[in-house]
Amino acid sequence: MAKIRKFIDIGANLTDAMYSGIYNGGKKHEPDLQHVLKRSWDAGLSKIIITGGNLEESKKALELANTDDRLYSTVGCHPTRCGEFEQNSDEYLEKLKNIASSGKGKVVAIGECGLDYDRTHFLYLECQLKLSETLHLPLFLHCRSAANDLYNILVKYNNLKGVVHSFDGTPDEADRFIGLGFYIGLNGCSLKSEENLSTVKTLPANKILIETDCPWCEIRPTHAGYKFITKENLSATSVKKEKWKPDCMVKSRNEPNNIRQILDVLSAARNEDPDELSNTIYENTTNLFFSGEHVK
Repeated sequence: MAKIRKFIDIGANLTDAMYSGIYNGGKKHEPDLQHVLKRSWDAGLSKIIITGGNLEESKKALELANTDDRLYSTVGCHPTRCGEFEQNSDEYLEKLKNIASSGKGKVVAIGECGLDYDRTHFLYLECQLKLSETLHLPLFLHCRSAANDLYNILVKYNNLKGVVHSFDGTPDEADRFIGLGFYIGLNGCSLKSEENLSTVKTLPANKILIETDCPWCEIRPTHAGYKFITKENLSATSVKKEKWKPDCMVKSRNEPNNIRQILDVLSAARNEDPDELSNTIYENTTNLFFSGEHVK
């Protein structure tokens, strides 16, 4: 019998409308998050961190986290949505702070925040970095085509920790973030190309975290990493959303249980024992998100 590995998905967008059966504004099937979560727990996930992408999502993420001991959440505003700050930035930041403060034991990070070119709001990133300092919470960082500028901002702070999630940069970029004490978060978007696979081979195992970023960032057959997915972890029971069944995954909608595929690709590409790598990643995740005062 195969060993049951423990996983923590550090980035799951479980408040997304797709898990309510809504796609592009149209209802295709009944809400099925309970089925998604059951598949996740059955697959060996012990915890899932629900991503907050703006004020409203952060509220919903915490509400959802409060329904299950295995669910946790983040609080923050994604760089592509930082326009929400502009009407009253102080009030918006204070509301984020209140959600994070009220979620002691459940809110484990500030984010998703970061930089995304060409839609950058430096000011609103830095106020969230300061919120991380104030609340002693790690950061869940977004970085797209902005590694140099993000590094130059982070290096100004002395007490920050966290993860650069959905990393798809170069080994040198990863090394710079790791040099600041940050972890590197990997999902399907981190494993698309042969260049991506070359990068993940260079990462120290004690600095790797894994995630699905569901319902997005699935590993597709066209991706370089797909060939490494084991037969048992391929999503053979998926159906089109119009033919939804409670016991089947929905095609092209990622789920936390697919985190097993990320481990498949990483262990094969790095030529490492999957059980050992899984244990290391689990310890990394626990050390970053679940060992501080904010979860006691």
